[in-house]
Amino acid sequence: MSEETKHVYRLQGLSCANCAAKFEKNIRDIQTVEDVQLNFGASKVAIVGDASVEQLEAAGAFDGIKVYPEREKFNEEKVPFWQKRENKNTMVSLFFLIFGYISTFSAGESSLVTITIFALSILIGGYDLFKVGLKNLVRFEFDMKTLMTVAIIGAAIIGEWGEGAVVVFLFALSETLEGYSMDKARQSIRSLMDIAPDTALIKRGNQEFQIAVEDIQVGDTMIIKPGQKVAMDGEVIKGQSSINQAAITGESIPVHKETGDEVFAGSLNEEGFLEVRVTKLAEDTTIAKIIHLVEEAQAERAPSQAFVDRFAKYYTPAIMGIALLVAVLPPLFIGGGWSEWIYRGLAVLVVGCPCALVISTPVAIVTAIGNAAKNGVLIKGGIHLEETGRLKVVAFDKTGTLTEGKPEVTDIASLSDMTEHELLSVAAALETFSQHPLASAILRKAAAEKAMLYTADDFQSLTGKGAKAAINGTVYYIGSPKLFEDMLAIPEHVQQSVSQLQAQGKTVMLIGTGEEIKGYTAVADQVRDSSLSIIQKLKKIGIEKTVMLTGDNKAAGASIGKQLGLTDVQAELMPQDKLDVIKSLRAQHGHVAMVGDGINDAPALASASVGIAMGGAGTDTALETADIALMADDLEKLPYTIALSRKTLHVIKQNIAFAFGLKLLALLLIIPGWLTLWMAVFADVGSTLIVVLNSMRLMKTKYK
Repeated sequence: MSEETKHVYRLQGLSCANCAAKFEKNIRDIQTVEDVQLNFGASKVAIVGDASVEQLEAAGAFDGIKVYPEREKFNEEKVPFWQKRENKNTMVSLFFLIFGYISTFSAGESSLVTITIFALSILIGGYDLFKVGLKNLVRFEFDMKTLMTVAIIGAAIIGEWGEGAVVVFLFALSETLEGYSMDKARQSIRSLMDIAPDTALIKRGNQEFQIAVEDIQVGDTMIIKPGQKVAMDGEVIKGQSSINQAAITGESIPVHKETGDEVFAGSLNEEGFLEVRVTKLAEDTTIAKIIHLVEEAQAERAPSQAFVDRFAKYYTPAIMGIALLVAVLPPLFIGGGWSEWIYRGLAVLVVGCPCALVISTPVAIVTAIGNAAKNGVLIKGGIHLEETGRLKVVAFDKTGTLTEGKPEVTDIASLSDMTEHELLSVAAALETFSQHPLASAILRKAAAEKAMLYTADDFQSLTGKGAKAAINGTVYYIGSPKLFEDMLAIPEHVQQSVSQLQAQGKTVMLIGTGEEIKGYTAVADQVRDSSLSIIQKLKKIGIEKTVMLTGDNKAAGASIGKQLGLTDVQAELMPQDKLDVIKSLRAQHGHVAMVGDGINDAPALASASVGIAMGGAGTDTALETADIALMADDLEKLPYTIALSRKTLHVIKQNIAFAFGLKLLALLLIIPGWLTLWMAVFADVGSTLIVVLNSMRLMKTKYK
């Protein structure tokens, strides 16, 4: 769909999946419209071509659909359930239905008064249904409203006015349930939209203005007082505070922010006064991207939904054909009574209504994706949700995923008359000019230990081995054991110490002169505190194999693998090797997830069944490359995501089984003639109610 000519609108009053399909078809019939994409889950429509709001509302007039441009602010009318026009009609219809049955007992079923009361019940409750159903019948468009219209008219023709009225009431109730369930599911997106404020206090020069977020420019200075929500993404330029980012990342513990740190729109400033330089426009903030991606995700049809939709396309006409055969063949060929068999044919029509089947998947998918978004997990489509629910293997990138991604000094040992403090001071002086990550670990340690500040002269980097420099007239070296092996013989006990540390996954750097080894430091990328419990939780929820992929040496990889209880460790891998490992795992196990930071492991993420990136709130790359983004920079939400996906898969299967099972049971009851029309509708409404309530359980799935 071309971005230049695409116009996006929000919809109000889009009540059911069938109405959405009809609305989309009506828009396509507008001559100036080239293409349409209707997002039922998010209640949005994207149009290529020219169409006015009035034309679009006319296309949706059959369902009372209101249309608003995407960026236009509108206050959605909160109409109480019982005050909606269609629900009022249903209530009045129920009132006449009850009186009709009272009249049946007092005046008789064939009394004119009874028939009139039932007819009023049918006309009032079924007015909207007949308007659409009769038009569809004339055009030979067969959907559930056509089925119901034929069934009700047929019931009236054969004198079953009471049952016709029950059919109208129960179908209206079914439609109401479907509308209510989708509205509840969409509530997750609406709650995301309400997270960030609409205005912010902006400082320009010496003056402060309250400005709508749409009018704020990149570079503006935003004032955030204690207790206020952050309105825009930006960088702190003055002050410090604790920021609650739960709405974005799902982290329950507030994060300390100071000058230079990033803050996100929608987060809450808990205590300090901050001045923040705005870094993104309102439509580009992290929360805006999340909302956009969640809406796109809800528009993506899951494989099970695509199957159900294809099935329903042929199912409805097939039911019409079967109903016709049931009504006509027995009277023609085996002498059955016309009235009796037409009644049974009408019962087939009612049972065949695919309401529950059509909503069995979308309600569950939309609800689950919304729940995940509120918990700091962005799932970018029903297909990824279903794939995650089937996972057997999870592969992890090591650095920054299972580990902190920030090396720390773990050991310092002197092998001479130098103290450990002096040794650290010399190491820090040698590493001052180095760009290597290990150098920054030594410098952080030296600063923390308040090491002496030595000046290093004539610094020289020895590529791949280490560095050297003169300190107080003596030339010192720092680097790998290989560097010193070329200069002198390393004593046996030193070699043993080095080997032991390397077996623990640590990188050892020797420090000394050309004649003597003065001591050594060991540096390691520390395993995250939460990694062990995450791996244990994954095993508990049924993940069969956990694999770590790393470029580190085998000893370091094996050490971390043992520490975390991983099933397998693949070490000394280049990016291409990681890709090959993922392909191999997929060939062996089928469903494989790759978890990384979304940057250097993008090829492996793309080749996995599901690519999961962490730290989505801090990097656009993670949001764009992964199928699922964990907004916080840790793995805490990974078990929740897999558990939610599995629960969603179970719910979808249960929904389809309920929808099919109840209909099959009802169809079997038609054979001996035990199924009445109102029982048929009750089976349809019952299956719809079960499907809706079952899907709503996904709203209650908590993060554990």
